[in-house]
Amino acid sequence: MTILATEGLTRRFPRVTALDQLSVTVGPGVTGLVGANGAGKSTLIKILLGLLEPTAGNAQVLDMDVTTRGAEIRRAVGYMPEHDCLPPDVSATEFVVHMAQMSGLPRTNARERAADTLRHVGLYEERYRPIGGYSTGMKQRVKLAQALVHDPRLVFLDEPTNGLDPQGRDEMLGLIRRIGTEFGISVLVTSHLLGELERVCDHVIVIDGGKLLRSSAISDFTQATQTVAVEVEEGQEQLAARLADLGQTVTPHGRLLMVQVAGPETYDAVRDAVCDLDLRLIRLEQGRQRIEDVFRGSAAALDLAGQVPA
Repeated sequence: MTILATEGLTRRFPRVTALDQLSVTVGPGVTGLVGANGAGKSTLIKILLGLLEPTAGNAQVLDMDVTTRGAEIRRAVGYMPEHDCLPPDVSATEFVVHMAQMSGLPRTNARERAADTLRHVGLYEERYRPIGGYSTGMKQRVKLAQALVHDPRLVFLDEPTNGLDPQGRDEMLGLIRRIGTEFGISVLVTSHLLGELERVCDHVIVIDGGKLLRSSAISDFTQATQTVAVEVEEGQEQLAARLADLGQTVTPHGRLLMVQVAGPETYDAVRDAVCDLDLRLIRLEQGRQRIEDVFRGSAAALDLAGQVPA
């Protein structure tokens, strides 16, 4: 079963080619779309929504051609934009009901669906408050709710964790995973935080300069390594210093510490160090190759082969 497909999809602007002969197929589940700024992610989503015509090639979403059935596609899919676009003076209920009606639901059904969806995203108790008084995390949940309210088969989520703190990101990622597993809705999600995609996606598409670098199952990207990833709420530097004093090889990577596994004693050292420093442990898991490493390697390989312009 195919959720969306492109063949030779190209979009040229006066001074740049945003998409260049992109051919890719996406099946059910949660799919991540990876690429640096300017890689063509936003252009691709606009074309898939029928908001931008391709220069060449074709694309289909839910077996509908994007150039001739854009309005039908926009009614059938959900879209969570990256930018802040919420009206501050209306409640979440009013806004989500309105968006449900825009997708074709009668008002009674729209109100029922809005209540259910706001409950699913954790905003049921706050649903009558004006959106202008919401936190960033609550606003992101409203955007997610309006994308889901009409029970689409597919949703596009553009940078859904933007502006969220670590706990908010974890909660949003949990919601995304539930969408794909419990709700049975397929997801295409973009993120510049590649580690997030590793946590929630079944499949990842990597594009750069409008070209397809790779499209693979997540397990093909993230092979296990001889490291353990450690994340604490606070005190990362103190933990790194303590582990180094204990003879462990530690490499900071963003919010994580990557600790080389020398044997079972490595896990004992991490446990003892966290306890001795009275830190709150968020994550302790087998280290894996990162999508970012594969992305860089693929881009370098293509560049050397003359397939990516300098």
